[in-house]
Amino acid sequence: MKALQHNEIFGNWATLFLATDKQGQIDFSRLADEIDILISSKPNGIYSNGTAGEFYTQTENEFDKISGLLAEKCGKENIPFQIGVNHMSAQISMERLKRTKDLNPSAFQVILPDWFPTVQEENIEFLQKMSEEAGNVGLVLYNPPHAKVVLQPEQWKPVKKVVPRLVGLKVFDNNGNDNWYKRAGNNSNGLSVFIPGHHLATGIKNGANGAYSNMACLNPFAAQKWYDLIIENIEAGLELEIRINKFMQQFINPLITEEHYPNQACDRFLALVGGWADIGSHMRWPYRSVPSEYADKIRKEAKKIIPEFFEISA
Repeated sequence: MKALQHNEIFGNWATLFLATDKQGQIDFSRLADEIDILISSKPNGIYSNGTAGEFYTQTENEFDKISGLLAEKCGKENIPFQIGVNHMSAQISMERLKRTKDLNPSAFQVILPDWFPTVQEENIEFLQKMSEEAGNVGLVLYNPPHAKVVLQPEQWKPVKKVVPRLVGLKVFDNNGNDNWYKRAGNNSNGLSVFIPGHHLATGIKNGANGAYSNMACLNPFAAQKWYDLIIENIEAGLELEIRINKFMQQFINPLITEEHYPNQACDRFLALVGGWADIGSHMRWPYRSVPSEYADKIRKEAKKIIPEFFEISA
């Protein structure tokens, strides 16, 4: 697969969930079926081993099998893919990168070391060494709000200056704040900036490039159609975003803020509500899963607010 430059990383990218049973064991047959469905949705790309992919739970053997399966299937269909070599340990992240270089991903996703907060000098040294090992394959820094260290837009430019193969960022857009987008625009030359999936229309309007999308968790086909709509008719895309955020605020955010389920459990729950793949409802130990019995009621309400996400399937 061709290594992507920053201007070639855009649009709606779908996450690869682990397909698990009630004990949290991975079913690789069902995982293969999930990849086939994601490919058939014709996304701008697919990525593995993000938070929703539960990278922090994977054994090294599991990581290798997941990465190899994604590379094989996306390679056959010429779908861009990124491998998340993420781990809280810099050493394990490096070993994951070394083992998957030959899979020729479009880019590698990385997180900053995540046991003790890093300073900028350490961030740069980590990214430099990872980039040197990756060769011509670019890095995308996955830097969500729950990371130990969240880089501010003003920190992007000096990192990019010394790590030229840093091609992208996955970041939080401060809930679509105009000032944040101005700061991001001033510091993102040579970087593809991806924001939360449910803010995609606002993000594109304000200069972002795409989303590693939680809305693709709900329905990858509808998420891709929404991105296409945004490009064709931004006002229509923004109108749908208003309804998407109404749904999220009423039915998904309370699961996090009031019932204290982890974000990744809510992403998996979105897939259960959308019903597009047989990935199971259970997170891997020790994280709690959103009860599957919640799905019917929320699906009923979601169909009223965002019917577009229930009218398109494989």
